This record gives sequence, C-alpha cells and structure tokens, in this order.
Amino acid sequence: MRLKPPIQGTRSSLAPPGRRPPLTPGKIHPGPFHWSRRIKATPADLFGILARLWPMLSGPVTALLIASCFTRELQGYYYTFGSLLAIQTFFDLGFGNVIARFASHEWSRLYLNERGRISGDPASLSRLAGLGRLLFKWYAAAGTLVAVGLGLLGHLFFSVSPNPGIRWLLPWWTLCPLTGLYLCLGAALYLLDGCNQVDQTYAYRFYLAVLQSLALWSVLLLGAGLWTPSFVAAGTVVMSAVFLWKKYRHFFQSLLSPAKSHPIDWRRQIWPMQWKIALIWTNGYLIFSLFTPVLFRFHGPAAAGQMGMTWSLIYTLSMLSYTAISTKIPHWGILAARKNYRELDDLFFRSLLQSLVVMLLGALLVEGGIILLSRLQPPLAMRLLSPLPAGMLLLGAIFNHITVSLSACLQAHKEAPFWATTSAGGLLAVFLTLFLGSRYGAHGVALGFLIVQLAMLMPNAVIFLRSRAAWLASPAPFPEFV
Repeated sequence: MRLKPPIQGTRSSLAPPGRRPPLTPGKIHPGPFHWSRRIKATPADLFGILARLWPMLSGPVTALLIASCFTRELQGYYYTFGSLLAIQTFFDLGFGNVIARFASHEWSRLYLNERGRISGDPASLSRLAGLGRLLFKWYAAAGTLVAVGLGLLGHLFFSVSPNPGIRWLLPWWTLCPLTGLYLCLGAALYLLDGCNQVDQTYAYRFYLAVLQSLALWSVLLLGAGLWTPSFVAAGTVVMSAVFLWKKYRHFFQSLLSPAKSHPIDWRRQIWPMQWKIALIWTNGYLIFSLFTPVLFRFHGPAAAGQMGMTWSLIYTLSMLSYTAISTKIPHWGILAARKNYRELDDLFFRSLLQSLVVMLLGALLVEGGIILLSRLQPPLAMRLLSPLPAGMLLLGAIFNHITVSLSACLQAHKEAPFWATTSAGGLLAVFLTLFLGSRYGAHGVALGFLIVQLAMLMPNAVIFLRSRAAWLASPAPFPEFV
C-alpha cells in the first residue's frame, strides 16, 4: 500500500501565509454566504471526500449482502454490536479531539524536516511531546477499559433477551479487545491530525475504508456471520500499525527526546476544555446511539436491524458532508493561534456552505431511494425503515450537521460553549428515545431525534454568532503573523 509521502523540507506542512495588504478604509467584510467565498479544495479534502464517498458507493452493496447473508434477527444483532461498541465514547471522553486542538497551536511553530522528524521552536516541541505523552497514557487506559468493561456490559445486555438461534458470545468477546487495541492506535491519528498531517491521514483513511469494505464483503460471502466485525477489526488493527510505523515512526521518535522544559499541566491547561468536550461526546452517544439498543430491547432484533441499516446510511452521509469541515480544523487552529480571525471566518463559512450542499443533496437521494425501494422491492425495503421515520431522521441529521460544524469552529479557538445545550439535549434524548421508542417503535425514536436536534440548534446558533462577533471585533494580528 503506497501512500503519498509527507511534505519534506518545508517550513511546515502548512505554508505560512504571506503578508496581507492593509484593509482598505470603509471596505465591508463579506457576509457568511457572500458569493466571493469561492470553493477551494486541498488534497485532504479530496481524500476525505473519497473516504466518505466510498461508503456511499459501497453501502448499498454491503446492505444487499447483509440482507442476503443474514436473517432479520442476525441483522439486528450485527447492528446492535455496533451501537454497543459506540459506548467506548465514555472511555474516550473526547480527549484525542482536545489534544488535536492544542497540538495545532504548537504546530504553528514547528515543521517536519527532510528526515521526517519534528524541528522548530524547542518550547513548542517540548509542549507537543508533553501532549503526546498525555495522549498515549490516556488511550492505553481507555483501550484496556473498552476491552474488559465493554465486553462485560455487552454480555449482560445480550443475556437479558437470549435468542437460542444466535451464537453471539465468542464473537462479542473477540471483538471488544480488538476494538480496545484500535482505540490505542487511533490516538496517534489524533496527534497527526493536530499537527496538520491531514493530507497523509485522510489518504490513509480512504485506503482503509476501501480495504475494510473488501474484507467485509469477503467474510460475509464466506458465511462468517457475527464473526464478521471481528475479522474486519483485526485487519484494521494490522493496517493501522503498518501505516504508523512506515510513515511516521521518525515523527513519534522525535517526541521521545525533548526535555520536559515546558511541561503540560493537564488540570490547568487541558481539563477546562476537556470536561466540556467530554460532556458533548458522551451526550452524543445518548443522542445518536441509543436507537438500536432500545428497539432491540422493546421490539426485538428485527426492528433493531431496520434502524441499524437505515442509520448507517444516514451516518455515512453525515460523515461525507462533514469532511469539508473536519479537514480544515487543524488549519483553523493555526489561524486562531495567529489571530487571523477574518481569514478563519472566511474559510469556515465557505466550508459550511459546501458541506450543507452535500448534506441536502444526499438526504434527498437517500429518502428518494427508500421510497423507490418500497415500491419496487418490498422484501428488500423491509430491511430498512419506512420513508416517514427515515425522513425525520434525515431532517434531524441536517440540523445536527449545522450544530457540529459551528462547534468545530469554536473548538479551533479552544472554546467549547455548547456543553450546556448538549448536556440538556442528551438528557432530553434519553427520555424521548425510551418513552417514544418503547411505545411507538422507530417512528417514536425518529420523532424524538428530530425534536432534540431542533431544540439544540437554535441556542447554539445564538452562542456561535455572539462568539463570532467578538472575534471579528478583535485587533488585527501583528505583522509577523500576517
């Protein structure tokens, strides 16, 4: 597997912006959706879009194979496995996401030399090494807890409603340790993203997505059943280890040598932001991942399978749309560190507009496909939700996309003010999912999701606009940073 090599011998993987001429007196800064916010794409955008577009292309094939190789009950177990694995969010707590934001600020004074090692300001290198040590210690503990704790939790969940025809025990206990191991390896990708190596990491994610699909299809056709996720997870762990060793071993080795001259104070520097991100991430599970387990518990594995397959399509669409945002976050962090707020503002709204267009067109395509399938292939359509609940989920996903995009921009400034609204949304989601889902099935779950997303979007938009006004009112950056 050959990947594009890192950019070598440059000041940084993000070229320093040139000196900008002074603003002309009286010139009005263009509004958020002014025509002058032209579309520009980077290699990270290309690979990010390909990585998210691939599941849109491979998803129908995967769905057809699952429908052909699995019974409706086995399909329900398969997707419930995935929903329970998402509980790893409670062990992750968004720590890697926070470290990536802090790393992007340190990387504004660092670069990769011709040997692939980190060079630049010694103080920034010392702080980056400190961030790396914190990151790997955290995820070593989190991976262990996922392997053991999540295994026990899933064991208890599936034991409550046993199905004699489904052998889930050994596949589940094999999958959990592999998931914990991949969580540890994934910590390295957070640090690389924060150090603006997104061209490389997004290329890797694209190749990984293709190979995962090929592996998934192969083991499905071979009749692996519930062992399918374990085989795919094992392959993912191996490919991740090879990528990190082959491309970035010198990068990580250079983090081992710096003296601890500028130690990181986790409690004072990281925790004030992390606890807010942790609330957002854990409440994200309550908002997005309770659907399938609730339907599994109250309406059986067949209903859970319908929700799981439909939500996987919507989630893939959301990730594809979010690529236009996620690939820019390290760049935004560097601009925020340099106080180039107007340039950051311009880039953000351009990216938001691009991503919204993709999200809206994709939602129409998914909803139209479900309607068409229900008329032409009713047996296959029975593996998905009906058009009404699917449409409510899609509309809620559009509202959520706007919210997470606004949050990403705020986090580039080391701010996370959405924690309060997200916490309230998480509690509301738990209540509505349990109350409506237990009584009205998928229709109730979808309606509850739509209500939660709309209720969260309005106050979050107000918070963002107030913060944006404060940034744009800030003094211009010093010339050496412009």
